[in-house]
Amino acid sequence: MQKYASLAHIAYPDLVPSTPTPHTLRHSRAMHLLQAGVNLVYIRDLLGHVSIQTTEIYARADSKLKREALENAFSDLGITEPDVKSWEKDPKLKAFLKSLA
Repeated sequence: MQKYASLAHIAYPDLVPSTPTPHTLRHSRAMHLLQAGVNLVYIRDLLGHVSIQTTEIYARADSKLKREALENAFSDLGITEPDVKSWEKDPKLKAFLKSLA
């Protein structure tokens, strides 16, 4: 696993840590299960947590889920084509948004 983590880190140094940790693997797995629509209670059981509050720490929404929620909010308001990509044209805003992660 270290070999592939090192290769991924070389390709994407800002996104991939150079050394994977057990916590990173647990968090990644929890996020993949959440994105697949698995109920948080089942994720809690798979991770071996006693409390659902502990699992909620792992299950923070990622950018894709946040974007989908925003797009759904626009469609609920009757706005068919929101300008959700306007931020991509502003490098300063992009850097600021990335710093929030």
